[in-house]
Amino acid sequence: MTDEDIAAMTFEQAMKALESVVSQLERGEVALEESIALYERGAKLKEHCAKKLKAAEDKVELIRAQEGRATGTTPAEGL
Repeated sequence: MTDEDIAAMTFEQAMKALESVVSQLERGEVALEESIALYERGAKLKEHCAKKLKAAEDKVELIRAQEGRATGTTPAEGL
C-alpha cells in the first residue's frame, strides 16, 4: 500500500491495519527487512489515525462552541 492508500482509509480501516502490523511484529515471524517495512507502515498508519482522531475532536469542540457549551476535551479514561 502507498501513502495515498493510507490517506484514503477511514479511521476504523487504519486502526485494523495497524493492529495487523503490530500483531505481525509481535509474533516475530517476519524477516528483518519485512519487519522494517512493517514498522514504517505502522508509523504511517499511526500518524493517519492520530490526524483523523484530532479532526474528530476539533469537530466536536466546534459543535460544542456553537451550542454555547464549554469547549475542550476530556480524556475518555476520566469519565
